[in-house]
Amino acid sequence: MYDYGLSTLEQYSLTLLSTVRTRGALLCRTEEGLFILKEFKGTEKKLRKQQELLETLEEAGCRVDAYFANKEGNLVSRDKDGIPYTLQHWYEGRECDTRSEEDILRSVCTLAQMHTFMKLPLVEDYMEPSLEDIYQRHNQELKKIRSFIRKKGAVCPFEKLYLATVESFLTAGERALMELRESDYAGLRKEAIEQGKVCHGEYNQHNVLILKSGTAVTNFEHWGFDVQISDLYRFMRKILEKYSWDVRIGMEMLRAYHQKKPITTSEWENLRIRFSYPEKYWKLANYYYVHKKTLVSRKNTEKLQNLVRQKENWEYFIRK
Repeated sequence: MYDYGLSTLEQYSLTLLSTVRTRGALLCRTEEGLFILKEFKGTEKKLRKQQELLETLEEAGCRVDAYFANKEGNLVSRDKDGIPYTLQHWYEGRECDTRSEEDILRSVCTLAQMHTFMKLPLVEDYMEPSLEDIYQRHNQELKKIRSFIRKKGAVCPFEKLYLATVESFLTAGERALMELRESDYAGLRKEAIEQGKVCHGEYNQHNVLILKSGTAVTNFEHWGFDVQISDLYRFMRKILEKYSWDVRIGMEMLRAYHQKKPITTSEWENLRIRFSYPEKYWKLANYYYVHKKTLVSRKNTEKLQNLVRQKENWEYFIRK
Protein backbone atom coordinates (compact mmCIF):
# COMPACT_ATOMS: atom_id res chain seq x y z
CA MET A 1 0.00 0.00 0.00
CA TYR A 2 1.35 3.41 -1.02
CA ASP A 3 2.15 5.45 2.09
CA TYR A 4 2.86 8.82 0.44
CA GLY A 5 6.33 8.89 2.02
CA LEU A 6 5.05 8.41 5.57
CA SER A 7 7.66 5.74 6.27
CA THR A 8 10.49 8.22 5.60
CA LEU A 9 9.53 10.19 8.73
CA GLU A 10 11.36 7.53 10.75
CA GLN A 11 14.58 9.01 9.33
CA TYR A 12 13.99 12.35 11.10
CA SER A 13 14.49 13.41 14.71
CA LEU A 14 10.84 14.38 15.13
CA THR A 15 7.93 13.27 17.30
CA LEU A 16 4.97 12.82 14.95
CA LEU A 17 1.50 13.73 16.24
CA SER A 18 -0.68 13.51 13.12
CA THR A 19 -0.67 13.70 9.33
CA VAL A 20 -3.18 14.83 6.74
CA ARG A 21 -3.01 14.64 2.96
CA THR A 22 -2.96 17.97 1.18
CA ARG A 23 -2.37 19.07 -2.42
CA GLY A 24 0.32 16.64 -3.64
CA ALA A 25 1.90 16.35 -0.20
CA LEU A 26 1.54 15.21 3.40
CA LEU A 27 1.09 17.82 6.13
CA CYS A 28 2.78 16.63 9.34
CA ARG A 29 2.09 17.94 12.83
CA THR A 30 4.93 17.19 15.22
CA GLU A 31 5.98 18.28 18.69
CA GLU A 32 8.71 20.27 16.96
CA GLY A 33 6.31 22.16 14.67
CA LEU A 34 4.49 21.94 11.36
CA PHE A 35 6.19 20.32 8.33
CA ILE A 36 5.23 19.28 4.83
CA LEU A 37 6.46 16.07 3.19
CA LYS A 38 6.71 16.02 -0.62
CA GLU A 39 7.98 13.67 -3.27
CA PHE A 40 11.20 15.15 -4.65
CA LYS A 41 11.55 15.48 -8.43
CA GLY A 42 14.49 17.84 -8.88
CA THR A 43 18.26 17.48 -8.64
CA GLU A 44 20.04 17.37 -5.29
CA LYS A 45 22.67 19.79 -6.60
CA LYS A 46 20.10 22.52 -7.19
CA LEU A 47 18.31 21.59 -3.97
CA ARG A 48 21.45 22.36 -1.94
CA LYS A 49 21.71 25.81 -3.56
CA GLN A 50 18.00 26.36 -2.90
CA GLN A 51 18.54 25.53 0.76
CA GLU A 52 21.40 28.03 0.85
CA LEU A 53 19.02 30.68 -0.49
CA LEU A 54 16.30 29.76 2.01
CA GLU A 55 18.72 29.87 4.93
CA THR A 56 19.87 33.33 3.81
CA LEU A 57 16.26 34.49 3.79
CA GLU A 58 15.59 32.94 7.20
CA GLU A 59 18.59 34.75 8.67
CA ALA A 60 17.12 38.00 7.28
CA GLY A 61 13.86 37.33 9.14
CA CYS A 62 11.80 36.05 6.19
CA ARG A 63 9.43 33.13 6.67
CA VAL A 64 10.15 30.52 4.01
CA ASP A 65 9.77 26.75 3.59
CA ALA A 66 13.38 25.78 4.36
CA TYR A 67 14.24 22.08 4.25
CA PHE A 68 14.70 19.93 7.35
CA ALA A 69 17.64 17.52 7.23
CA ASN A 70 17.23 13.89 8.28
CA LYS A 71 19.31 12.15 10.98
CA GLU A 72 22.15 11.63 8.52
CA GLY A 73 22.18 15.30 7.55
CA ASN A 74 20.66 14.76 4.10
CA LEU A 75 17.89 16.90 2.61
CA VAL A 76 16.47 13.97 0.62
CA SER A 77 15.16 10.77 2.19
CA ARG A 78 14.09 7.63 0.31
CA ASP A 79 11.30 5.25 1.22
CA LYS A 80 11.51 1.44 0.97
CA ASP A 81 10.79 1.66 -2.77
CA GLY A 82 13.57 4.18 -3.33
CA ILE A 83 11.22 7.11 -3.96
CA PRO A 84 12.86 10.39 -2.80
CA TYR A 85 11.09 12.79 -0.42
CA THR A 86 11.89 16.10 1.25
CA LEU A 87 10.60 17.59 4.49
CA GLN A 88 10.08 21.34 4.78
CA HIS A 89 9.01 23.77 7.48
CA TRP A 90 5.39 24.86 7.03
CA TYR A 91 3.03 27.47 8.44
CA GLU A 92 -0.52 27.86 9.74
CA GLY A 93 -2.04 30.21 7.21
CA ARG A 94 -4.07 30.58 4.04
CA GLU A 95 -3.18 31.41 0.46
CA CYS A 96 -3.23 35.05 -0.63
CA ASP A 97 -6.82 35.93 -1.53
CA THR A 98 -6.81 37.73 -4.89
CA ARG A 99 -10.15 39.34 -3.97
CA SER A 100 -8.46 41.07 -1.02
CA GLU A 101 -6.49 44.21 -1.84
CA GLU A 102 -4.85 43.98 1.58
CA ASP A 103 -3.58 40.45 0.81
CA ILE A 104 -2.33 41.55 -2.60
CA LEU A 105 -0.36 44.51 -1.24
CA ARG A 106 1.06 42.44 1.64
CA SER A 107 2.28 39.92 -0.92
CA VAL A 108 3.94 42.63 -3.01
CA CYS A 109 5.65 44.15 0.05
CA THR A 110 6.91 40.69 1.05
CA LEU A 111 8.39 40.19 -2.42
CA ALA A 112 10.20 43.53 -2.28
CA GLN A 113 11.64 42.74 1.15
CA MET A 114 12.82 39.30 0.01
CA HIS A 115 14.43 40.62 -3.16
CA THR A 116 16.80 42.69 -1.01
CA PHE A 117 18.34 39.48 0.36
CA MET A 118 17.93 37.11 -2.60
CA LYS A 119 21.53 36.84 -3.79
CA LEU A 120 23.87 33.87 -4.27
CA PRO A 121 27.25 33.28 -5.91
CA LEU A 122 26.43 32.80 -9.60
CA VAL A 123 25.93 29.28 -10.94
CA GLU A 124 25.59 29.53 -14.72
CA ASP A 125 23.50 26.34 -14.89
CA TYR A 126 20.69 28.21 -13.14
CA MET A 127 20.65 31.36 -15.27
CA GLU A 128 17.21 32.09 -16.69
CA PRO A 129 17.08 32.41 -20.51
CA SER A 130 17.32 35.84 -22.10
CA LEU A 131 13.98 37.65 -22.43
CA GLU A 132 15.02 38.69 -25.93
CA ASP A 133 15.36 35.04 -26.95
CA ILE A 134 12.02 34.22 -25.34
CA TYR A 135 10.14 37.00 -27.14
CA GLN A 136 11.74 36.13 -30.47
CA ARG A 137 10.78 32.47 -30.09
CA HIS A 138 7.22 33.29 -28.97
CA ASN A 139 6.68 35.60 -31.95
CA GLN A 140 7.85 32.87 -34.31
CA GLU A 141 5.46 30.43 -32.65
CA LEU A 142 2.51 32.82 -33.06
CA LYS A 143 3.30 33.00 -36.78
CA LYS A 144 3.66 29.21 -36.99
CA ILE A 145 0.26 28.70 -35.37
CA ARG A 146 -1.28 31.28 -37.70
CA SER A 147 0.09 29.39 -40.72
CA PHE A 148 -1.09 26.06 -39.32
CA ILE A 149 -4.69 27.23 -38.85
CA ARG A 150 -4.79 28.97 -42.23
CA LYS A 151 -3.54 25.82 -43.96
CA LYS A 152 -6.00 23.42 -42.34
CA GLY A 153 -8.85 25.93 -42.15
CA ALA A 154 -10.40 27.47 -39.05
CA VAL A 155 -13.20 25.21 -37.83
CA CYS A 156 -13.80 25.78 -34.13
CA PRO A 157 -14.51 29.16 -32.43
CA PHE A 158 -10.98 29.27 -30.93
CA GLU A 159 -9.33 29.00 -34.36
CA LYS A 160 -11.64 31.57 -35.91
CA LEU A 161 -11.03 34.06 -33.11
CA TYR A 162 -7.28 33.45 -33.26
CA LEU A 163 -7.13 34.27 -36.97
CA ALA A 164 -9.28 37.36 -36.41
CA THR A 165 -7.00 38.74 -33.66
CA VAL A 166 -3.49 37.36 -34.21
CA GLU A 167 -2.25 40.28 -36.35
CA SER A 168 -2.78 42.92 -33.65
CA PHE A 169 -1.33 40.76 -30.87
CA LEU A 170 1.64 39.75 -33.03
CA THR A 171 2.30 43.42 -33.82
CA ALA A 172 2.36 44.10 -30.07
CA GLY A 173 4.80 41.21 -29.58
CA GLU A 174 7.16 42.42 -32.29
CA ARG A 175 7.03 45.97 -30.94
CA ALA A 176 7.86 44.71 -27.44
CA LEU A 177 10.87 42.80 -28.82
CA MET A 178 12.11 45.89 -30.66
CA GLU A 179 11.71 48.07 -27.54
CA LEU A 180 13.48 45.45 -25.42
CA ARG A 181 16.47 45.50 -27.78
CA GLU A 182 16.61 49.30 -27.62
CA SER A 183 16.30 49.39 -23.83
CA ASP A 184 18.84 48.84 -21.04
CA TYR A 185 17.77 45.21 -20.60
CA ALA A 186 21.31 44.00 -21.35
CA GLY A 187 22.59 46.25 -18.55
CA LEU A 188 19.98 44.95 -16.10
CA ARG A 189 20.83 41.35 -16.96
CA LYS A 190 24.57 42.01 -16.61
CA GLU A 191 23.97 43.56 -13.19
CA ALA A 192 21.85 40.58 -12.12
CA ILE A 193 24.63 38.19 -13.15
CA GLU A 194 27.43 40.19 -11.51
CA GLN A 195 25.53 40.58 -8.23
CA GLY A 196 24.05 37.07 -8.23
CA LYS A 197 20.46 38.31 -8.02
CA VAL A 198 17.96 35.50 -7.60
CA CYS A 199 14.27 35.32 -8.59
CA HIS A 200 11.61 33.15 -7.00
CA GLY A 201 10.52 32.13 -10.49
CA GLU A 202 6.88 31.39 -9.68
CA TYR A 203 5.77 34.11 -7.30
CA ASN A 204 1.97 33.99 -7.33
CA GLN A 205 -0.96 33.97 -4.91
CA HIS A 206 -0.71 30.20 -4.37
CA ASN A 207 2.84 30.50 -3.03
CA VAL A 208 2.17 33.27 -0.51
CA LEU A 209 0.67 32.28 2.84
CA ILE A 210 -1.11 34.94 4.85
CA LEU A 211 -0.42 34.29 8.54
CA LYS A 212 -1.96 35.80 11.66
CA SER A 213 1.18 37.90 11.86
CA GLY A 214 3.05 38.47 8.61
CA THR A 215 3.41 36.30 5.54
CA ALA A 216 5.33 33.20 4.45
CA VAL A 217 6.60 32.37 0.96
CA THR A 218 6.81 28.81 -0.34
CA ASN A 219 7.73 26.71 -3.38
CA PHE A 220 11.05 28.15 -4.54
CA GLU A 221 11.71 25.19 -6.85
CA HIS A 222 11.72 27.42 -9.95
CA TRP A 223 14.33 29.84 -8.60
CA GLY A 224 17.03 31.14 -10.92
CA PHE A 225 19.39 34.05 -11.58
CA ASP A 226 17.62 36.84 -13.42
CA VAL A 227 16.39 40.44 -13.35
CA GLN A 228 14.29 40.46 -10.19
CA ILE A 229 11.62 42.76 -11.57
CA SER A 230 10.42 39.68 -13.50
CA ASP A 231 8.97 38.30 -10.23
CA LEU A 232 6.95 41.48 -9.72
CA TYR A 233 5.73 41.34 -13.32
CA ARG A 234 4.54 37.73 -12.97
CA PHE A 235 2.63 38.43 -9.78
CA MET A 236 1.09 41.66 -11.09
CA ARG A 237 0.03 40.16 -14.43
CA LYS A 238 -1.89 37.36 -12.71
CA ILE A 239 -3.67 39.87 -10.48
CA LEU A 240 -4.35 42.43 -13.21
CA GLU A 241 -5.90 39.80 -15.48
CA LYS A 242 -8.39 39.08 -12.68
CA TYR A 243 -9.05 42.83 -12.25
CA SER A 244 -9.40 43.51 -15.99
CA TRP A 245 -6.19 45.59 -15.97
CA ASP A 246 -7.46 48.10 -13.44
CA VAL A 247 -4.96 50.98 -13.40
CA ARG A 248 -5.63 51.88 -9.76
CA ILE A 249 -4.80 48.45 -8.31
CA GLY A 250 -1.81 48.25 -10.65
CA MET A 251 -0.42 51.55 -9.37
CA GLU A 252 -1.04 50.51 -5.76
CA MET A 253 1.04 47.37 -6.29
CA LEU A 254 3.84 49.34 -7.95
CA ARG A 255 3.81 51.89 -5.13
CA ALA A 256 3.91 49.17 -2.46
CA TYR A 257 6.94 47.50 -4.04
CA HIS A 258 8.73 50.79 -4.75
CA GLN A 259 8.39 51.92 -1.13
CA LYS A 260 10.16 48.77 0.11
CA LYS A 261 12.69 48.41 -2.73
CA PRO A 262 13.04 51.43 -5.04
CA ILE A 263 12.56 50.61 -8.72
CA THR A 264 15.25 52.12 -10.97
CA THR A 265 14.51 53.91 -14.25
CA SER A 266 15.78 50.91 -16.24
CA GLU A 267 13.59 48.56 -14.20
CA TRP A 268 10.51 50.75 -14.78
CA GLU A 269 11.17 50.61 -18.52
CA ASN A 270 11.72 46.85 -18.43
CA LEU A 271 8.52 46.33 -16.46
CA ARG A 272 6.54 48.38 -19.00
CA ILE A 273 7.97 46.32 -21.88
CA ARG A 274 7.12 43.05 -20.09
CA PHE A 275 3.53 44.22 -19.64
CA SER A 276 3.31 45.23 -23.30
CA TYR A 277 4.13 41.70 -24.49
CA PRO A 278 0.95 39.60 -25.09
CA GLU A 279 2.16 36.70 -22.93
CA LYS A 280 -1.26 35.30 -22.01
CA TYR A 281 -2.28 35.34 -25.69
CA TRP A 282 0.85 33.36 -26.59
CA LYS A 283 0.20 30.89 -23.71
CA LEU A 284 -3.32 30.13 -24.91
CA ALA A 285 -2.16 29.74 -28.52
CA ASN A 286 0.76 27.54 -27.51
CA TYR A 287 -1.49 25.36 -25.34
CA TYR A 288 -3.81 24.90 -28.31
CA TYR A 289 -0.92 23.98 -30.63
CA VAL A 290 0.91 21.46 -28.42
CA HIS A 291 -2.28 19.65 -27.32
CA LYS A 292 -4.94 17.96 -29.43
CA LYS A 293 -5.78 20.57 -32.01
CA THR A 294 -8.93 18.72 -33.03
CA LEU A 295 -10.43 19.08 -29.55
CA VAL A 296 -10.28 22.64 -28.22
CA SER A 297 -11.91 23.00 -24.81
CA ARG A 298 -14.70 25.50 -24.26
CA LYS A 299 -12.72 26.83 -21.28
CA ASN A 300 -9.74 27.77 -23.46
CA THR A 301 -12.02 29.44 -25.99
CA GLU A 302 -13.65 31.44 -23.19
CA LYS A 303 -10.21 32.47 -21.91
CA LEU A 304 -9.28 33.75 -25.37
CA GLN A 305 -12.59 35.59 -25.68
CA ASN A 306 -12.04 37.22 -22.28
CA LEU A 307 -8.48 38.19 -23.26
CA VAL A 308 -9.72 39.88 -26.43
CA ARG A 309 -12.41 41.71 -24.42
CA GLN A 310 -9.72 43.00 -22.04
CA LYS A 311 -7.41 44.13 -24.85
CA GLU A 312 -8.46 47.78 -24.67
CA ASN A 313 -7.96 47.89 -20.89
CA TRP A 314 -4.59 46.15 -21.25
CA GLU A 315 -3.41 48.73 -23.80
CA TYR A 316 -4.70 51.58 -21.63
CA PHE A 317 -2.80 50.21 -18.62
CA ILE A 318 0.45 50.09 -20.63
CA ARG A 319 0.01 53.68 -21.78
CA LYS A 320 -0.64 54.87 -18.22
